[in-house]
Amino acid sequence: MSGYPLLDVFVTMLWFFLWVMWFALLFRVIVDVFRDDSLSGWAKAGWTVFVCLLPFLGIFVYLIARGRGMGERTLREAQQRDAAFRSYVQGAAAEAPATGPSRADELARLAGLHEHGDLTDAEYETAKAKVLTAA
Repeated sequence: MSGYPLLDVFVTMLWFFLWVMWFALLFRVIVDVFRDDSLSGWAKAGWTVFVCLLPFLGIFVYLIARGRGMGERTLREAQQRDAAFRSYVQGAAAEAPATGPSRADELARLAGLHEHGDLTDAEYETAKAKVLTAA
C-alpha cells in the first residue's frame, strides 16, 4: 500500500496542469503585449511589470481589459500569414518550369538532324521509335 492515495495523485495532476496552463497564458499575454503596435513603450513596460509583479491578477486583468483585441490581433496575424503563404504558392506555381518538349517537337528535331546528316537512317529510326513509344 502506497502512502500517496489515488485521489491525491489526481489533485496533484490537476494543480500541475493548471500551473502549466497559467504559464501558457503568461507567455501568451507577454507576447501579445509586445506584438501590439498600438501600445506605447511605457504601456508595454507597465503591463509587463504588472504581469510579472502580480502574475495572477495581472493576467486576469489583462485578459479582461484587452482580451478581445488579443483575439483580433491573433486573427489578423493568421490572415496575413495565410495571404503571404498563398501569394508565395501562386508565385512558385507561376514560375514552375514548363514541361519538356512534346512528341511532335522531338520528332521535328530528329527529322532536322536526319536531314542535316547528323543522324544516320538507323539512328533516326531508333530515336523515332523511342520517342513514339515513350509515354
